[in-house]
Amino acid sequence: MQALRAFIESLGHRVNGMVLRLGFASRFFFYMLLHSGTAMRRFRLTLREIYFAGVLSLIIILVSGTFVGMVLALQGYETLQRFGSTEALGILLALSLVRELGPVVAGLLFASRAGSAITAEIGLMKATEQIAAMEMMAVDPIARVIAPRFWGGAISMPLLAALFSAAGIFGGYLIGVQLIGIDEGAFWSQMQAAVDVRKDIVNGVIKSVVFGIAVCWIAVFEGYDAPPTAEGVSGATTRTVVTSSLAILALDFVLTAFMFTGGNGL
Repeated sequence: MQALRAFIESLGHRVNGMVLRLGFASRFFFYMLLHSGTAMRRFRLTLREIYFAGVLSLIIILVSGTFVGMVLALQGYETLQRFGSTEALGILLALSLVRELGPVVAGLLFASRAGSAITAEIGLMKATEQIAAMEMMAVDPIARVIAPRFWGGAISMPLLAALFSAAGIFGGYLIGVQLIGIDEGAFWSQMQAAVDVRKDIVNGVIKSVVFGIAVCWIAVFEGYDAPPTAEGVSGATTRTVVTSSLAILALDFVLTAFMFTGGNGL
């Protein structure tokens, strides 16, 4: 009985802590939005973060997208060949990448590379008392440090997801058309006819925007909330990757349920 009571108390304490932390993160998010004017007025701050979060992530995004497209083409051709529909490989590639794999895999890579780097950078600034020094000089660290990093990442993520999908289609083209020998005209024409701008491309862009906002929100919050120690920064970086990955997968399910159930789209 005592063990059950202790378990329930521990569970309640954990749930209470999670709710408090979520409330603090929500308040932090709205405060950051209210103080984002500096990031917009001094856009060079945001441009620097777009370079840091977006341009420096291009290599892993493009290489990963190309190989994902190649693997998808090989697997898709093997399956479509059983039904005599190998010309539909372009449709399979485009819809899989634009609707699902592009935003999700790019979001996971973005969280692993850029999200963890943002958290570590902000956490180290806190550990070395740079943020405290800004507050003493009457410089708002939310407006000067947090908001530019948030908007830089949120702007970069949809662009990276689009490049991931394009690289994936190119990789699938190399395997399907150049290597296997599928008719090039059928590959591109069926892809063009099957992909709908509003139902497929726009919904994929919406997913990538939502994922970018979620990842950047988690990254800047974990960095700002990290204990000012080496262990604290390390733990915050790990939490960023884990929480962002889970958030992307959960949001993907919710958005897919709203967008594509019944084929109606938004």
